[in-house]
Amino acid sequence: MPASPESDDTVVLTVTPATSAPANEPAAPAKRPFWRLPRFAPKQTEAVSPTDLGAAERTDAVAAEASASPEAPVAPARATVPVVSAADRTGQATAVPEPVVGATAQRIPPVVRKPMAPRTGASAVIGASPRVEIAVSGLNKSFGQNVAVADVNLEVRAGSFYGIVGPNGAGKTTTLSMITGLLRPDSGSIQVHGVDVWADPIAAKRTIGVLPDRLRLFDRLTGAQLLYYSGVLRGLESETVRARSADLAAAFGLEDALNRLVADYSAGMTKKIALACAMIHSPRVLVLDEPFESVDPVSAVNVTEILQRYVAAGGTVILSSHGMDLIQRVCDHVAIIVQGSVLAAGTIDEVRGNVSLEERFVDLAGGRKVAEGLEWLHNFSD
Repeated sequence: MPASPESDDTVVLTVTPATSAPANEPAAPAKRPFWRLPRFAPKQTEAVSPTDLGAAERTDAVAAEASASPEAPVAPARATVPVVSAADRTGQATAVPEPVVGATAQRIPPVVRKPMAPRTGASAVIGASPRVEIAVSGLNKSFGQNVAVADVNLEVRAGSFYGIVGPNGAGKTTTLSMITGLLRPDSGSIQVHGVDVWADPIAAKRTIGVLPDRLRLFDRLTGAQLLYYSGVLRGLESETVRARSADLAAAFGLEDALNRLVADYSAGMTKKIALACAMIHSPRVLVLDEPFESVDPVSAVNVTEILQRYVAAGGTVILSSHGMDLIQRVCDHVAIIVQGSVLAAGTIDEVRGNVSLEERFVDLAGGRKVAEGLEWLHNFSD
């Protein structure tokens, strides 16, 4: 059986017709099948590549055409001749059936086995939870004898709208400032998008947009200049910054105020231009401290819709607010911080239980206090 190689790795067989031996002549000793010989032994260690798959398909096509040729001899009975091709180096031979005598030869389309890439990562597993975007572990911060944050642990997953609530002085702003790298903690670790905020602050801050408490803006710039400065500071091209500035101004209703000094803005407008500066580089994470403070109801609805669409696209928002109704309506997760410690954290339903979030918060924060000793307030001075 002569073999004519199609390529370096592929062998094509030409089958010769079998002849009957004379009755008085002993039968020839059985030979080992060619695929058992060392030369044709399948290789176990080589991987199948797309190039090998193409060579295997061409080999099967040539073998089928040779079988269909009228000049090619055909075996007298139906036989199965294994052909080892580059696609079958995993140890299995592809069986190519020869046509029956007298039948019309037809080309059998080859079966191409495409290698399946391994599924890795959380996204490849059906039903897997989103990755942890913000991981806070054992966070502590003190100012002298005053303990502002005491062993805070938080997990904020990608695509979450996470709210932090607590009474005044509970440590909300201090916690958010340490998450964004604005305030160094006494102890504990903070990771944002898998990057340690204090070990590699530059890489971590690339993924964060910040709206801090007690805004400190360059208010002697116009709104357009402040947006442009924020964009180029993040490494954006000039044309990209101008296009995004126009989009953000239209979204926040600031088109008519872009050419005015930020110092002349109202408190609500200042909050909106600061939020636009935090979003202009399209960060993965937005950390917002009281984003709706001093914002009018109409603007608050627009800002809420912008943030919801941002989260729906895969972004992550963590914000602090005193508006329990807003947190309950907008956020999917919440943490209640009292005296620097997390007293409850989880989904909205898990935290509030059978009561409203406001009632749950009041109970954890110490309950309602009865005002006494103010009888003088009931006697008017006039």
